[in-house]
Formats: sequence, structure tokens, C-alpha cells
Amino acid sequence: MSDRIFGAVGLLLAIGFAVAAWNIEESFLSDAVGPSGFPLIVAVVLGLSSIVIAIKPDAAPHWPGLGRLAELLAAVVMMVLYAELLPVVGFVIATAVAAAYLSWRLGSGIVGAVLTGVGSSVGIYVIFHLIFGLSLARGPLGF
Repeated sequence: MSDRIFGAVGLLLAIGFAVAAWNIEESFLSDAVGPSGFPLIVAVVLGLSSIVIAIKPDAAPHWPGLGRLAELLAAVVMMVLYAELLPVVGFVIATAVAAAYLSWRLGSGIVGAVLTGVGSSVGIYVIFHLIFGLSLARGPLGF
């Protein structure tokens, strides 16, 4: 029963995502696909996956224990904090902290998690900002 509910909620999310994607206004500098192309692909994949989950539910789903659910909730809180702090502290710092925390929760040691967070953050910054020239959130240090 829980899989069917999960599938129905996912399908509703996909429909909402598709409606939001259709309402994206196109600018005069739009490409052939337009700004709603990628969000519509995501909505279709989410919708199809949700339909499969609702139609073919798992006979005996295994729910994680309370400790694992708390870890999942902490990861969600971290991602919300990341989104909120991104414009305040900038891309490099926010991404380094978020990636380090998530890496640590996935099993890395503290030193490895910090190195992963900093390396990921700086690597993404170099590729997307310095090489591709995309604008990323600037922090108090100017990057």
C-alpha cells in the first residue's frame, strides 16, 4: 500500500512539475528546445517511474529504522540550508560545507570528507565559472 501512495504522490509531483515547466516564459534569446525542455524530460521520467511504482508495488517493502530516517532528514535539512546559505556565503563555501557533510554521512572519515568537499567545490567552480563562464553565487570573499 505504501508503494502505491508513493507512486501517486510522485505522479502528482510530476504533473505539477510539467505544469510549472510549461509556464516558463521564453526569452527572445532562446534555443530550439526552449527553457522548458529539460524540466519536461524530468517530469516525464518522474511520471513514468511513479506509474511503474504504483502499478507494480513491492510485496513487502523494507522501511528503514528510526536512526536511518533521522539521517535522511538531516541530509534534507543540509540541502535546505545549502540553498538558503548559497547567496549569503557564496557557491564555493556553501558547496564545500554541504559536500563535506554529505560525504561524511556516506562513510568517509572527517579528513576525507573535508578534502572531498573542498575538492568538489573548487573543481566545480573552476569548470563552470572559470572555464564555461557561468555565473555562480559570490560570497563575502568574492568567489
